[in-house]
Amino acid sequence: MELVRKINKWSNSHFTVPMNLLRIFLGIFIFGKGIEFMYGTQELVELINSESSTGWTLILAHYVAMSHIAGGILVFFGLLTRLALLIQLPIFLGALVLHVSQGAESSLILQAAGALFLSLVFVVYGSGRYSVDKELRMEM
Repeated sequence: MELVRKINKWSNSHFTVPMNLLRIFLGIFIFGKGIEFMYGTQELVELINSESSTGWTLILAHYVAMSHIAGGILVFFGLLTRLALLIQLPIFLGALVLHVSQGAESSLILQAAGALFLSLVFVVYGSGRYSVDKELRMEM
């Protein structure tokens, strides 16, 4: 926990504005993907069904869409950023594995890998100086 505090203190003094902009853009990306999945639920179900044949695929597709929409909003505003991104991590990891195993085009693989990497960065970094967490003094 002390290491995370030291990283936060150092990064807040060096990368305040760029990191906050990156967090905002990540929130917009996640929210946009959630809207895309919401309108393309059938395609998402077919993509999930190609890897597994369980009856949970429709529930999983709705979970992905709703968690992306809610998580994107939370990340955008910097409210409970770490929690929102921890919920997104299994989705990004699953997307990366799914795209690599199916031989998807490289842009999809890069999107999943980039979102996974940035999520890990912000799980460690936190929401930054210009966030609702900081205003509410929830930031550690």
